[in-house]
Amino acid sequence: MSFTVIPAIDLRAGRVVRLKQGDYAQQTTYDFDPRSLARDYAQAGAQWLHLVDLDGARGGSLDNLAVIEAIASDGMHIQAGGGVRSEADVQRLLDAGVSRVVLGSLAIRDPVMVEGWLAARGVQRFTLALDTLYRDGAWRLPSAGWTETESNTLEELAPWYAERGAKHLLCTDIDRDGMLAGFNLELYRYLAATVPSMAVQASGGVRSLEDIRAAREAGAQGVILGRALLEGRFTVREALAC
Repeated sequence: MSFTVIPAIDLRAGRVVRLKQGDYAQQTTYDFDPRSLARDYAQAGAQWLHLVDLDGARGGSLDNLAVIEAIASDGMHIQAGGGVRSEADVQRLLDAGVSRVVLGSLAIRDPVMVEGWLAARGVQRFTLALDTLYRDGAWRLPSAGWTETESNTLEELAPWYAERGAKHLLCTDIDRDGMLAGFNLELYRYLAATVPSMAVQASGGVRSLEDIRAAREAGAQGVILGRALLEGRFTVREALAC
């Protein structure tokens, strides 16, 4: 099974930031130029980069598109999202050089529309971000930058998309995001058993190289690395080596 290490850069007003548990009021801003940081990750051996437009995720517009386009022009494979609300937004990201468009809120709110895009443009062009919170006996799916609650659940939508051929699934346990508490391995074991045809990307809480190994053993086919890299807990080279 192939396994992909994917550094993440979260963007707000063109700057590199991290939120704690998706809370926009709990933001840490890092003194990195996003394009230079992306180049550093590429030089260390990363083949893919995950970009999140946090302004777009909450507001519904691609506010950081110019930064995303600049990073994509350097040649890395990019999956990017945040603020995708229409097919025109999908096209803007693809035109900017993005390899895979990340669909979050729209994938939760309008799966039938997204199903059409998967069929028309190809499943390799999209990563579905079904970020989740375990509440009241089910994996709930917040949207709009995790600020709104939707009725769909992960247990319903993940198999639904798998049946329709979707290949890439990013799933963050929001309770662990930015907390350096380790991945929720039970979540990824559940997804590996429930949607084995999808390449699941683990996200939220990684703190050590052992967490990466554990995610792979749990059935994930990739990991998203954010705060741990920014704070120097390990390097991209070390993550790739493990």
